[in-house]
Amino acid sequence: MDKPLHIYRELLERWRKAMDLVGPGSVNPHFEDSEKAVAKLPVSGRWADLGSGAGFPGVVLAATFPDAQIELVERRQKRATFLETVVAAAGLKNTTVRCMDSNDLPAGAYDGVISRAYKPPPELLPEGLRLLKSGGFLVLMLATEEAPQAPGYTLFHVERYTVEGKARKVVVLKKVGGEEG
Repeated sequence: MDKPLHIYRELLERWRKAMDLVGPGSVNPHFEDSEKAVAKLPVSGRWADLGSGAGFPGVVLAATFPDAQIELVERRQKRATFLETVVAAAGLKNTTVRCMDSNDLPAGAYDGVISRAYKPPPELLPEGLRLLKSGGFLVLMLATEEAPQAPGYTLFHVERYTVEGKARKVVVLKKVGGEEG
């Protein structure tokens, strides 16, 4: 594990209960899920992790792709404060924490949008259309459910993997059409 992720893990372990960041048990599955989910993504430019919460997968995305600009979007102030602490301590100079609702983000501004458990896919799809540039990527991290019908997108890639024996997948959709949804 590289240094930024090691620092992130230490801070998460230290803050997790006081901030209700992750449930009980090991944090390893959270890291493994995020690392496998982002490993083969076409990341460049400006990306947003919506509903960043404890920082999954956005912090892992930022550590994996240091040349991209990553925005961790979290509307809850205490979690945003945790994320700001992680970003500073881990030296993630490519990462900005935005304490705001995702509805207030600029339209057509992002090359990629990812979310781990922010909204169900049918609700995330129109939000992605609004936020993404034409040709931008919406990344859905799914367990067993199938990707929903996605008007305005083409299927770009599906990556299947397991975390602790449980099936997971990443569905990468590419926005087609105009600059804004």
